[in-house]
Amino acid sequence: MQRPDARRSLARFAWLSIAAAVATIALKTLAYRLTGSVGLLSDALESVVNLVAAAFTLGMLGVAARPPDEEHAWGYGKAEYFASGAEGVLIFAAALGIGFAAVQRLLAPRPLESVGLGLAVSVAASLVNLGVARVLLAAARRHHSVALEADAHHLMTDVWTSAGVLAGIGAVWVTGLAILDPVIALAVAAHIVWTGVTLVRRSALGLLDRALPAAEQDALSRVLERHSGAEVLFHAVRTRQAGARRFVTLHVLVPGDWSVRRGHALCEQVELEIAAALPNATVLTHLEAVDDPASFQDQGLDRHPPREPGAPG
Repeated sequence: MQRPDARRSLARFAWLSIAAAVATIALKTLAYRLTGSVGLLSDALESVVNLVAAAFTLGMLGVAARPPDEEHAWGYGKAEYFASGAEGVLIFAAALGIGFAAVQRLLAPRPLESVGLGLAVSVAASLVNLGVARVLLAAARRHHSVALEADAHHLMTDVWTSAGVLAGIGAVWVTGLAILDPVIALAVAAHIVWTGVTLVRRSALGLLDRALPAAEQDALSRVLERHSGAEVLFHAVRTRQAGARRFVTLHVLVPGDWSVRRGHALCEQVELEIAAALPNATVLTHLEAVDDPASFQDQGLDRHPPREPGAPG
């Protein structure tokens, strides 16, 4: 299990993202001032969105790192989904801003200026974003943080946006067709919407307690298969994820003549093996007698009391 102080240390990656956003805003605004390119203006606007998103991620990482308390006995891990969803929404906002600026430039084209210097400044900003995005993505995978992963993808969206903008400016420079600048900006806006859709969808599914991914379900099944047999069965297996933490609950069915100590020892072993197979997993087991018919009537999410004989169905 990951220590709380390890979760709190993720804030330093959010601060890195904030610093990168401030630096790229300055560089891209300078590039826009030098060239007058609407593509570079849209690029600078998206970096402003990156700054807002990184600040929100910083706040949500702080909330997610809080230890469980009386009112939140399962912890605050789901706060990361709010950060991820907000990143997706802000990406939509950036796409709308890019599209609006591009349409305005389509209606009123203007030639670009100081293209070479503007391109150099914009490339420097893109390299900053690329480097920080790779650091954030590696940290997200290492710490299983959906908030950092969303922030990394947001920065990569900025990199792809910059690549498209640079391609448009280069095409204008070579062909002299000023219309290519806003056209490519519109294409980039359409492309990055997909990243926003993906982030919002993932956040919504996380808040809805979706089951663990197929690969992790397979790892769980392998653990249970090692202990299943003529005497031991498992059912009512449920999984969900809240940020970096995974939750697994299941019923363990053993012969009714087993001692409490023996049944508890099996549950302890199963819990330890699941926790080893699934990172940051909290495992809860419920012991039942395999030869008791009531055990097989208790598999639903809601537990209903048995009906009295003669009671209406």
